[in-house]
Amino acid sequence: MNPLDRYADLVDDEAAFRAACDRPLPQVVRVNTLAAEADRVAAAFDEADVEYERVAWHDGLFRMPGGSPGTTWPYFHGWVHGQEEVSVLPALALDPAPGETVWDACAAPGSKTSHVAARMDDRGTLVANDSNLGRLSALRHNAERLGLTNLVVTNRDARNYSLRGFEFDAFDRVLVDAPCSCEGTIRKNPDAHETWSLDHVNEISGVQRGVLRRAVQATRPGGRVVYATCTFAPEENEAVVDHTLDTEDCKLVSWDAPVETRPGVTEWQGETFDPALERAHRVYPHLNDTGGFFLAVLEVGA
Repeated sequence: MNPLDRYADLVDDEAAFRAACDRPLPQVVRVNTLAAEADRVAAAFDEADVEYERVAWHDGLFRMPGGSPGTTWPYFHGWVHGQEEVSVLPALALDPAPGETVWDACAAPGSKTSHVAARMDDRGTLVANDSNLGRLSALRHNAERLGLTNLVVTNRDARNYSLRGFEFDAFDRVLVDAPCSCEGTIRKNPDAHETWSLDHVNEISGVQRGVLRRAVQATRPGGRVVYATCTFAPEENEAVVDHTLDTEDCKLVSWDAPVETRPGVTEWQGETFDPALERAHRVYPHLNDTGGFFLAVLEVGA
């Protein structure tokens, strides 16, 4: 079964959606603002005769039509980092401030983590956690190359994450870039759908609920939690957020996305979700020529 068949009724132009999913994903780099400014990176690419296109909606993103951005000298110097265009949205939505205490609950391999650190101006405390020890080696490598110093790396199950041993008892902000069925990565991982199964979707959604619930519990009153996935499945997106709204003291708030999105769904296969889910964002590949994505912003209550 092609999982994309499930979403014909959710997209406004199925033909454009399917055509976009069949095209290769553009390669993109994000400027590491801790090391260089976007205009300096552009000048460096010009000097090295590297082909690029500036992304209109974000000054710090460059599309690389020639491919292989990892072979450029700005990459080796930590000026840029390869990152899917749409995956910069979580750090923008999280909006961390320098000096805050932030938790990236499912951090490896660290692209979004490093973006959060840059948004914090490398000040404060950023706890980057992942339950997969092997993937943390990539996070450490990326952090070193990009010059991050405000990072604390932990290897724990985010579903029962303990703050014991830290000098604080709650986070200001939490990012949950949840492990998922990865349906939205088909443009860069054509084999992703070959191993897809509804059983896996239902299984991983249980993990996602546990992580998001713990994220809300570990966030101070008035703090922000961003939940994101790279899948289209409502079981992993709206249903997970809906469950958290029912069980934890939080609310789903509006956020103005800088790209074209569609509202979250409030009904799916006979199940009804909180009407607030319309404030969530669905990004389909044909809307901005990106991968697929889902994002919701939660505010923790008093």
